[in-house]
Amino acid sequence: MLTEDHRRWGHQSSTGLGFTHHAIVDTHFRACREPYLALLGRAGLQPGWHVLDAGTGTGDFLPAIAELLGPAGRITAVDLAAENAALTADRFGPDALGLPLSVRQGSVLQLPLPDDSFDAVWCSNTVQYLDDSELATALAEFARVVRPGGLIAVKDLDAHLITARPGDPYLFTDFFRRAGSTPGYAHQLLRTRDLYRHLRAAGLTAVRQQTVLIEHHAPLGPDAHAFYTTACTQLAQQADHLGLAEGWLPYLRSPEDPGHPLNHPDAYISEGNVLATGLVP
Repeated sequence: MLTEDHRRWGHQSSTGLGFTHHAIVDTHFRACREPYLALLGRAGLQPGWHVLDAGTGTGDFLPAIAELLGPAGRITAVDLAAENAALTADRFGPDALGLPLSVRQGSVLQLPLPDDSFDAVWCSNTVQYLDDSELATALAEFARVVRPGGLIAVKDLDAHLITARPGDPYLFTDFFRRAGSTPGYAHQLLRTRDLYRHLRAAGLTAVRQQTVLIEHHAPLGPDAHAFYTTACTQLAQQADHLGLAEGWLPYLRSPEDPGHPLNHPDAYISEGNVLATGLVP
C-alpha cells in the first residue's frame, strides 16, 4: 500500500514504496544473510519442485533456493519493480543457477501466472508493504497459483524486536507505537507476528509460525553498519516529525562519528524475523 509515509522512509524504488531500492535491500540481505538463509532452509522446499519467488528483489535468495531444489527444480521470480526484475535477469544468466529460471515483472496482487502451476511460493520481506486487504489478496493469489497440497512460505521483519544499545530501551518501542498507530508502513511492520492468522484466514492448512531474533554486536560488520545506521537515521528523522526527537539525536550523527550509538564499543542492534507457512487445501 503506497501511503504518504513511504516518502519519509526514503530509499524508494520505482514503485514509490519506502526501503525498496535494491541498494538498501541488498545491503540488508548481506547483513542478515545467515539467519535469512536458515529460515529459508526451514520453509520446507523440496528437490525437484517448481517454486515462485514472489517479491524477489534482485534475486538474493535465488542461489539458495536453487540449491534446495537441485537441477530437477525450476524457479520463477516476480518483482513489482521493473528495474529489480531486469537486474535479476542480468545477474543470473541462463546457466547461472543450474536449473531453469524465469524472471518477470508483476504484482503479488495479480500474478501474471496460471493456476496450479507451482509446488510452492517463497515470499520474503514483501507483505510488509501490503495493508490487510492487500495481504488477503496476495495470499489468495499464492493459493491460486500453487497446486493443492503445495506450500506457501512467508518471511518478514517483525518490528517489535527492533532495539539498540546503548540508549533508552524503550526508544524504538515508543517510536513504533506512535508511528504504527495509523495505517501505513510502520503499522504493517508490527503485524508480522500475526501472519499465522492471515494464513489461516486465507484457508491454508497445517499453518505454523516461528520467530527468530537477529542480533548484531560491536563491532558491526560493514553491511550491518551501513544498513542500520541508514535505517536509524530515517527513524530519527521520523521521530522528530512525530514529536519524539528526544533520544534520537545521536542517530542523526554521521555514521563515522565515534559518538554514533552504533559505533560504541558495546553497540548492539536487533530485529525480529517471522516465518509463517501453510499448505494449499
